[in-house]
This record gives sequence, C-alpha cells and structure tokens, in this order.
Amino acid sequence: MSEPLIEAHALTLAYDGRPVLRDAAFTVRSGEFWCVLGPNGSGKSTLLRALLGLERPMSGTLRLHPERARRDRIGFVPQRCDLTPTLPTTVREFVLLGTVGLSLSRADVPARLVWALERVGLEGGARRDYWTLSGGERQRALLARALVRRPTLLLLDEPTTYLDRDGERLMLEVLGELERDDGVTLVLVTHDERIARRYATHVAVLGEQTLTAGDRATMLASLEGDAC
Repeated sequence: MSEPLIEAHALTLAYDGRPVLRDAAFTVRSGEFWCVLGPNGSGKSTLLRALLGLERPMSGTLRLHPERARRDRIGFVPQRCDLTPTLPTTVREFVLLGTVGLSLSRADVPARLVWALERVGLEGGARRDYWTLSGGERQRALLARALVRRPTLLLLDEPTTYLDRDGERLMLEVLGELERDDGVTLVLVTHDERIARRYATHVAVLGEQTLTAGDRATMLASLEGDAC
C-alpha cells in the first residue's frame, strides 16, 4: 500500500467553539482521489481548513506527512476567486500568485507556469487578459494557480459549483488525469454524489458531527442502503 499522507485519529473539530465533527478516523494515502460528501453545515469546510493548518483540532490528532504533505507541497482550489475587475491582470500574473512563499530559482518559474497551464488546457494563454476568460477557463486558471506549486496533495472546495456541465466535465477530467498520470493525491469537497461515483477512489461522508470513510464501492453502497 502507498504511504499515508493524512492520518486522523479520534479527531474532533469545532467551528466558533461548537463541535462540528467528533471522534473521526480516516487515512488518505498517496495517489488516492477522495471526495468528501455532506450537506451544508456538516463541517466540510472546517475539515479543509484543518487540513490547511488554519484550524486546530479540539481533540485527537490530525497528522500530515512531514515531507510529502508539508505546506509548500499542498495546493488549494477554492470555489471561486474574484479579482477586482478594474485591475489589469494577465493569466500569467494570476497563476504565479500560487508561487508566493516558495523558494524558487528564476529558471524554475517559467517551467512551472508552462506545466500548470498545459495540465489545465490553457497552454499558450499566459499573456491573455484574465478578464477575457470564460467562467470555466477562470476556474481552470484557479486550478493552475494551485498546480504551479507542483503539489503532491491538492485540496479543493467545491470547485465545480459555478460551472455549467461542460465546464464541470473539463475540470473533473483534468483532476482525474492529475491523479492517474501525475500521482497527485486529491481531496475534493462536494455535495454532488455524481462526482464521487465517477471519479473518486475513496469517499468520506459527513453527517451530524460524524464522519465515515472508506473505498468508493463500500461507501456508495452504504449510501444506497441508507436511501432505501
């Protein structure tokens, strides 16, 4: 089995001092594609913030691999990122915001930019005006901003929420390729069970302060059983 990137044991997380998740346990291994399902208010965003190091556990442990999941090897894609429309911004400038805080050589930056844009299907578009991009292209530029870090772990907070079906399909196909071809480990928060059924290798389901997790087939079968 591949090595664990994330390990949680007896994990309790809180939002504004109120527990939203109690006594959770799960392990995310290198190269897996996880979908985190749950209704609004179930703690999905709090869990992401904890993985990003922005929330401390109330109790229990949340351990990230000290090398393969250290801070500079984690990429994050939010639902959307709206810039000030009056600020002239090229795709290159937007994507390279992802390198802030990294120690890179001058020669490394162009190669990372080209790779990130190629992976999301925006190759050759570095000099385009960000504001000329379609909604789907902007979201893929946002993904490129995370990929320019060359992450081993990619965290995504409902990245397809504002996309039409074609934009959603393109985004998810890129993510699937990152997992299969590049070995990137993905944790994608979503309320859409369809995404988990088609793309996930593993699924975590959040409920009333609970989290259950396992391989896709087992977890989706349990969801079907609950629906009966």
